[in-house]
Amino acid sequence: MNDTMSQPRVPAGQVLGSIAALWACYFLVATLRGAFLGLDFVWPIISRRLTICIVSMLIMAALWPLLQLLDRRSFAVRVIVVLVGALPVSLLLGYVNDIVFADINEAAIVHKAAMGNVRVSRDEAGNILVDLPPPTPPAPPPPPPSPPGSTNSARSEAAPVPAPPGVPNTPDIVKHGPDGAVTITGEDGGLARWAAIADTAFGRYFLVIAWATLYFAMAKAEQAAEAERREGEYRRAAEAAELRSLRYQINPHFLFNTLNSLSALVMTGRHDDAEAMIQTLSTFYRHTLSGDPTNDMPLVDEIELQKLYLAIESVRFPDRLRTEIAVDADVADAMVPGMILQPLVENSVKYAVAATPAPVTISIEARRDGNELVIAVSDNGPGTAVAGVVSSGIGLANVRDRLRARFGDAASLSYGKPADGGFRTIVRVPLEHGRG
Repeated sequence: MNDTMSQPRVPAGQVLGSIAALWACYFLVATLRGAFLGLDFVWPIISRRLTICIVSMLIMAALWPLLQLLDRRSFAVRVIVVLVGALPVSLLLGYVNDIVFADINEAAIVHKAAMGNVRVSRDEAGNILVDLPPPTPPAPPPPPPSPPGSTNSARSEAAPVPAPPGVPNTPDIVKHGPDGAVTITGEDGGLARWAAIADTAFGRYFLVIAWATLYFAMAKAEQAAEAERREGEYRRAAEAAELRSLRYQINPHFLFNTLNSLSALVMTGRHDDAEAMIQTLSTFYRHTLSGDPTNDMPLVDEIELQKLYLAIESVRFPDRLRTEIAVDADVADAMVPGMILQPLVENSVKYAVAATPAPVTISIEARRDGNELVIAVSDNGPGTAVAGVVSSGIGLANVRDRLRARFGDAASLSYGKPADGGFRTIVRVPLEHGRG
């Protein structure tokens, strides 16, 4: 599986949480609005509103897999699909609202009718029947005088009965029955119902768009977090590669010098010393090659490696090489880059011990200074170890580069000639104790 090509997904918890938060906010605002206006802060309406919110959350959760298909699409495609796709979804939400509140709406009609002394019912076809009270007929006007030659007829043409007040006089929609009964057909009720659904869907439309926008914002945040994570991985990989490269520079350089020393012992007939050096060299490389060269190691283990190296060099200079090691107990378990002291000790051997016939003491000291670990490698030789920066191509430059790659600006390297002579190199790194 190619990790770099995988598309980061918004966690399910965030998606469901955003849906729940959206509809919880709607429920709270709608309920408080009803309470403030004194309209509907009653349990039947609140319970139905809660039902609508739950059903709406389920509908929006079903849209999540469809929105995931747009994660790789362009911004323009997302906008078009959301604006168009939100229409049927909002109509569905409006239809759900109508179904859940159907009995409440009919009860409201009955209540208003009762206030006006009007009886409302439904027939078997679902039509709304409104029984209006019969109007009080006005007093009949006196009959006009009969024209000469005419006769009074016992029967006259009945005048059309006017529609009850407040009811539209549309024959196709409203039918007037005997005794003032009015029937509102299903055609008018259907139009009014879908008008109400469309009105509700208009508000739901913007809720759907708002949540889709929130989802894409979360998806963008996940992509940014994933890009940052990958960038961190690449950066750490580059730092590890640099550390490994710098660390591997030490091994051939050290081996080259050691083999030269071993060759000198063999050529001078010091076979026992050569054999002892080979054994110590074998132990040294067994320790240095056993772990990851980019990992840190306890200071006490680093000191043991330098003891092995000094033991190898002491075979070459049995009467001239002396060592002093002083490590405070509270920093013995401090973590340092592996073989960070090797070039420093090697410089002292090469430019102090080998450069003079007089005895030279190489000292390694470690102590704590606040939140820093301070390690000093010094010698009392002629003070020419600084030449190692130029001549070896590794030496102090290798140590400085490794400290920068590992700690950045939190570590430092300084060197020079102390007042009492010789040469001293001081390493400062953040104090990090090893895990017990």
